[in-house]
Amino acid sequence: MKLSESEIKDRLSDLTDCVILHILSFLNTKDAVQTCILSPRYKDLWKRVPALVLHSTDFQTYKKFTKFVSKVLSLRDSSISLQTLDFKRDVGRLNPDILKMIVEYVVSHNVQRLGLFVVGGIAQIPPIMFSCQTITHLKLCIYNKGGHETVFPKSFNLSALTSLQLQNVEFCVGNNDRAEPFSTFNKLNSLLISNCTVSASKILCISNSTLVSLTMYNKFIDHKNYTIELSTPSLCTFSFTGNPMKLYGKDVSSLKHVDIYANANPYQKEPPLFLFSWLLEFPNIKSLTVSDSTLQVP
Repeated sequence: MKLSESEIKDRLSDLTDCVILHILSFLNTKDAVQTCILSPRYKDLWKRVPALVLHSTDFQTYKKFTKFVSKVLSLRDSSISLQTLDFKRDVGRLNPDILKMIVEYVVSHNVQRLGLFVVGGIAQIPPIMFSCQTITHLKLCIYNKGGHETVFPKSFNLSALTSLQLQNVEFCVGNNDRAEPFSTFNKLNSLLISNCTVSASKILCISNSTLVSLTMYNKFIDHKNYTIELSTPSLCTFSFTGNPMKLYGKDVSSLKHVDIYANANPYQKEPPLFLFSWLLEFPNIKSLTVSDSTLQVP
């Protein structure tokens, strides 16, 4: 049966601008901008989207990407709060002027959720980003030339930070052969560390009184390993994936849930005892998930 014109209805047009903007916030920004051709109503809607997702892989050339980024930041409605900015340039170096533009926009528009994935080293990031008082969620992945880790900054004053994800960074140790980079984050609730190292393979002290969830990924072989020391009285959940390392629970009295997906070292002659030693550090846990590779089940 053929529908009459009155029965054929554009249901999207019945939605309020607020709902449409919420939908557009789940798209990458390139696709969100392209909705401007749908109808006159959509012409300027993208300028009010509260999230920007800017990934260079969405463009054929780097030149087109940088031109698009500049245009979007200049044309966006600055009266609308920008809640989220996710920027990714993971192939080739990034023009420092573009990164400066991104960071200045983040700081001046009170961005709360920031994702940065770039190549070139952490020193290229303008220092103002590390003292931004509005960032609550930060994902930071910066690959140095040749794939080496980039040094984690000593000055890191993000007072509102509740969630932190770090990938491929190196923590510097102090005079006591320990790195303690998270003790100053007074609101930190969730921490994810992926493929990070400690200079001279010393001790990484994760010391934080508010941390509830800790996730670690470690792909490195033994000579890149370091010792983990947990001083986290509020920690409830700990998840570890990768090659095991030494771990001490200085203060893990609240830890209840542990997930371990550790890889067996094929070059190790004797069965590893790390699982037993780890469990001795977690006397109060109520649930434990362990992968078959951790148990070395054939």
